[in-house]
Amino acid sequence: MIRRRADTMPKADPSTEAAATVPRHVAIIMDGNGRWASKRGLPRAAGHRRGAQAARETVLSALELGIEYLTLYSFSTENWNRSESEVSDLMGLLRYTMQQEESAMVAKNIRLRVIGERSRLPPDIISTVERFEERSARNNKLTVVVALNYGSRMEIAAAAKSLAASAAKGEIKPDEIDEDLVSKHLYTGEIPDPDLLIRTSGEARISNFLLWQLAYSEFYFTDTLWPDFDKQALADAIASFGQRERRYGGRRSG
Repeated sequence: MIRRRADTMPKADPSTEAAATVPRHVAIIMDGNGRWASKRGLPRAAGHRRGAQAARETVLSALELGIEYLTLYSFSTENWNRSESEVSDLMGLLRYTMQQEESAMVAKNIRLRVIGERSRLPPDIISTVERFEERSARNNKLTVVVALNYGSRMEIAAAAKSLAASAAKGEIKPDEIDEDLVSKHLYTGEIPDPDLLIRTSGEARISNFLLWQLAYSEFYFTDTLWPDFDKQALADAIASFGQRERRYGGRRSG
């Protein structure tokens, strides 16, 4: 369901928003870093740095508001098509952010999960991710899911290959494959589907992100550029979510 843009909605009070209907799982397409920098005459790298700060602030806000899962679309499979210098800047920023935030997030009882195809990432980043995941594996206050070198079509194809291989070995029968089994073979197999998808910067598309998992999610689009996204913006999105009637394809009787 798509409702009015965030900019036309009344502002929510972030200090009381936790008492409202809080989605269990929020997924965010963090868009607008480049435009934020361009509007200020700054290089794109400056926008990405400010975007990383916004991501940190959003994690802390989600923790405070009682969200259980927060999925951030950090780097898509298509992002490799950007200039070599920008990709290098993004990898450097990712490396720095992971190293800087690891201890603080672990101390706050936050768990890190990374989804996507890791093999193309620099080896030191893979090692950092694995260490971070291992250190935070028992944390249960908030799970931050970072989609890194992620593409939903690739994810679904990988699940199909895995199921086909299991069927060829006789481990499962083809007629045993149902929605639940497919879901378990996705990167998000142990993670509940998002209740709310937020996309910033005024774009209204999902860009190969969680295509299977977003089947019954509520969508919220805002003109706010990602580096300007803050606790108030998250509270507004949650307030909008709380006003919606989720039917999951059914109709209310009467």
